[in-house]
Amino acid sequence: MPIATVNPANGETLKTYEPMDDAEVERRLQLAEATFRTYRTTPLAERSRLLNRAADLLDEDRDEVARIMTLEMGKPIGQARAEAAKCAKSMRWYAARAAELLADEIPDPEDVRDSGAIGARVVYRPLGPVLAVMPWNFPLWQVIRFAAPALMAGNVGLLKHASNVPQTALYLEDLFHRAGFTEGCFQTLLIGSSAVDAILRDDRVKAATLTGSEPAGRAVASTAGEMIKKTVLELGGSDPYLVLPSADLDRAARTAVLARTQNNGQSCIAAKRFIIHRDVYDAFVAEFVARMKDLTVGDPLDENVNIGPLATEQGRSDVEELVDDARRSGAEVLCGGERPEGVGWYYPPTVLGGITREMRIHREEAFGPVATLYRADDLEEAILIANDSPFGLSSSVWTHDPDEMAHCARDIEAGGVFINGMTASHAAFPFGGVKRSGYGRELSGQGIREFCNITTVWQGA
Repeated sequence: MPIATVNPANGETLKTYEPMDDAEVERRLQLAEATFRTYRTTPLAERSRLLNRAADLLDEDRDEVARIMTLEMGKPIGQARAEAAKCAKSMRWYAARAAELLADEIPDPEDVRDSGAIGARVVYRPLGPVLAVMPWNFPLWQVIRFAAPALMAGNVGLLKHASNVPQTALYLEDLFHRAGFTEGCFQTLLIGSSAVDAILRDDRVKAATLTGSEPAGRAVASTAGEMIKKTVLELGGSDPYLVLPSADLDRAARTAVLARTQNNGQSCIAAKRFIIHRDVYDAFVAEFVARMKDLTVGDPLDENVNIGPLATEQGRSDVEELVDDARRSGAEVLCGGERPEGVGWYYPPTVLGGITREMRIHREEAFGPVATLYRADDLEEAILIANDSPFGLSSSVWTHDPDEMAHCARDIEAGGVFINGMTASHAAFPFGGVKRSGYGRELSGQGIREFCNITTVWQGA
């Protein structure tokens, strides 16, 4: 894929960039290594000041960077502004809490004495340059949720962003530089995917984080495993959305529409499989489908538009193939399901009923505004359907029954169980999945410590 901004609303190429050559990549690797030697000793108070300054600048730039994101990958402009605001808020969260999250841990005195020491502590030290391979769907947030904790921990970042969001990638580098971080603290590498392997193999790169597809995750994990380097992977998701008899059906249906169509349906944590108890199936589906039909599809720069284009032409083709396969296999199309005429990579909000295990969409992630419906006879069957997926990123459960809440929290195979609400990421809570959705955690204290050398300091007499 060329490194270019291509407006998905009309297919127009707005800007193109030449990939960095080997000499420029080498210069940046040298700079990252050299910068880390000094930045790692920068007091936390100073790191916090710099990150707060970056948050202030991002707030000032919100309209500008939102427009860039919308032009590059098609998200509705209001959602783009909200993404920028969320990033600034999360940067401030880490700036305020990093000292507490990275504070030395003092073991129980009895355990210290039993070890033969007169003193001991556990300290969190940075690893070094970390390579971040990031996707286009949340082009600002995916990077900030890595960069904010990594920089506060004393690491430096090397960003390989998706090739269709180069302006956002360059904006991020410029943002941190304007905030006062030295040049080598955060650098964008305008390179193709084929260049990632060699960089990850470089001894100066100490770890990697990737958000993206399963094949990309396998490739990075394989190389990192060979090189014995730490990785965090956040891959695909096919999140279940369970609606049980005691649920507030109106609220569950309203939230379900947003949970499925946020970011034009291009979100790993979007609800994708709607598993409805038979007692409330008809009522829920009627309202859900009606609300999906009411969404406005169009120019994502229009404030009144709910659904913009998919980010790439190939992405739309992938969604079409899944829907067409389901239709051929007997699925009922309750709304949508047909590519609209005209320019741009648009696809309508679509709801499919009658899903069976033989359909591709049952086991593959639909990365667009396509919802699949399942009818469950009871809670046990609902959980069985929820877990019948290679993915395990997050989940949403709608019930007011305490026993059902406890059962779902215990038995759903996912990195998150959201009860009476849609899945969302927040700096305070760990984020990540199980099974083919990846491993490791971003955000919260767990996230900031993923790329730390957790060191035992033991002192004898």
